[in-house]
Amino acid sequence: MADEEKTPAREVITDYAQAHFRYFRTADGTVYAQRNGHPVARPIRSQGTTGSHRQELMVGLFRDGCGVFNGTALKEALDLIEALALTEDVQPVHIRVAPGYDGATWLDLGRADGQSVRIHPAGWEITTPDPREVCWRRTQLTGELPLPARDTDGKGIDLLLRLCNFAGAETECLAIAWLIGCLGPSVPVPAPFLTGPQGAGKSTGGRMLVRIIEGMSGDLRRAPKDEENLVAAVAAGWVTALDNLSHMTPDLSDAMCCIVTGAENVKRALFTDGDVFRARYRRPMLLTGIDVGVIRPDLAERLLPLRLERPKVRRTEAELWAEYTEALPAILGSLLDLTVKVRAAEAETPTDLRMADFAHLCAQLDAATGFGALAAYRRSLDDLNDDVIEGDLLAQTVLQHADGIEAGEPQRMTSTEWLHCLSRLYSGENLRPLPKGWPTTGKVLSDRLKRLQPTLAARGVLIDSGRTREGRYLEMLRRPDRNPPEQQQAF
Repeated sequence: MADEEKTPAREVITDYAQAHFRYFRTADGTVYAQRNGHPVARPIRSQGTTGSHRQELMVGLFRDGCGVFNGTALKEALDLIEALALTEDVQPVHIRVAPGYDGATWLDLGRADGQSVRIHPAGWEITTPDPREVCWRRTQLTGELPLPARDTDGKGIDLLLRLCNFAGAETECLAIAWLIGCLGPSVPVPAPFLTGPQGAGKSTGGRMLVRIIEGMSGDLRRAPKDEENLVAAVAAGWVTALDNLSHMTPDLSDAMCCIVTGAENVKRALFTDGDVFRARYRRPMLLTGIDVGVIRPDLAERLLPLRLERPKVRRTEAELWAEYTEALPAILGSLLDLTVKVRAAEAETPTDLRMADFAHLCAQLDAATGFGALAAYRRSLDDLNDDVIEGDLLAQTVLQHADGIEAGEPQRMTSTEWLHCLSRLYSGENLRPLPKGWPTTGKVLSDRLKRLQPTLAARGVLIDSGRTREGRYLEMLRRPDRNPPEQQQAF
């Protein structure tokens, strides 16, 4: 055949690619390739070590006898494919958990054959999802899960609770509620904070919880030093677990709040002048540590304290993890059984809690099992409010002032007047110096009180702001039913 009659290499590659792969784009414009009949999709520009589309295309061409092509031909073919894919329908890609048709949700088992778990109102099944229903994206953090066992009769949950050193039934039911929440792609769940004395097995317990969702390769990691690295780690997996926290900076606290309830990160796209890259994320988180110091009020509403106790009998790491690995299929199967049962339960949504979706999940868990998870969740939030107040001298001073005002009668002053009032109350007759971090202006005080509003409201003190002709004001109101914390009954 004459040279002019040969089909150009880029056309050979393009024809082969379109015959064996489906190409589509996501909402942010990234083009993905999905092998026909397989649910895993790869970005066509990926150069990652987990296997790029360029690599699988080269291997397919070689094995099917189409030849070996140079980089120029591959680049030209992929440029054309990317341009054509930008006209295709938009479809999202998911990591580990995804919504499906008819109210179903999917759990990616991380297997090479693409088998996943479909959780639907009538039960759950192991199957390969339709590529147009679910597209999985995998990274180095996507571990393989075992095939879940059937007909466990709840034994897997019992095995998990026996392996972990949770301090009491309340902590156990909250841990189960969190695991069920991790299987819901649209349910924001608070971040469990595993606490307890030294030697209580917090890191081991955290790994056990994470590996139910992320597989045996899932692990804890140190908190990144900046938000950009934290967002990168969050975007590459489903559950983000940070180990041995001893201090939480304001920036890290704010970043965690965004991760739990959802946010978007925008930065300049590489090798461009004006284009941007958008990253949306909302992920389950897990934290471990003995004490992180002062907890900010907005993060406290997004935490779930899980207390552990020191085990009475110590076991070797090898023995413990061998038993866990053997039990993991039963644990996962029991969790899926319970998830189906909980989702089918009818329960009212509590309207007074910040994480209303998780509170509703706790109510459904109670309706299905009678665990008392919602009451335990309320008590955990109450304990966190105490922690916030104990670590914030301004909150303590506001509550002290509220004890001296008439219940039901609002007290209104400007923010500067409130600053002088609270500063005098803190200093007292001995004129002790104001602590470091005390508000220095009325504006700073107003901002601090806005952040403390939920914590103070939980103690019966309502803070509001407004404006009159004379200017802006802050208003404090003590509810008639307010009692000191030690006199409040548990919810």
